[in-house]
Amino acid sequence: MAERKDLTLLVLAAGIGSRYGGIKQIDGFGPNGETIMDYSLYDAIRAGFTKVVFIVREEILETVKEKFLPKLKDKIKVEFVIQSMDKEVPKEHQNPERKKPWGTSHAVLCAKGVINEPFLVINADDFTEKCVCIYG
Repeated sequence: MAERKDLTLLVLAAGIGSRYGGIKQIDGFGPNGETIMDYSLYDAIRAGFTKVVFIVREEILETVKEKFLPKLKDKIKVEFVIQSMDKEVPKEHQNPERKKPWGTSHAVLCAKGVINEPFLVINADDFTEKCVCIYG
């Protein structure tokens, strides 16, 4: 029998939702107000993921914690990482006028300090559109 390995789900939830007009990653749409992340997290836990890491902006950290920590308690290990404009970006490439997060590659770099196992990257605001699986 194969040894069970740790596997992390990295959820990209730092987006601004400027076209949407709100924080779409935490807006409910399901019959009981479920978010897209609720469905993704449910599937990940059933599939055997052992940890979830949320990449968020500082401004929504507490909101995301309030919404998801109670649902995930005793089901999966949870970590939060802030994606800020200057984190992991060399000084010469920082742009004080930039308002949007740098994107997927930057988010993965921001999480490097809390992920030491194979991981899967998903977006918080879409379901099955795309994912990236990275094995270490």
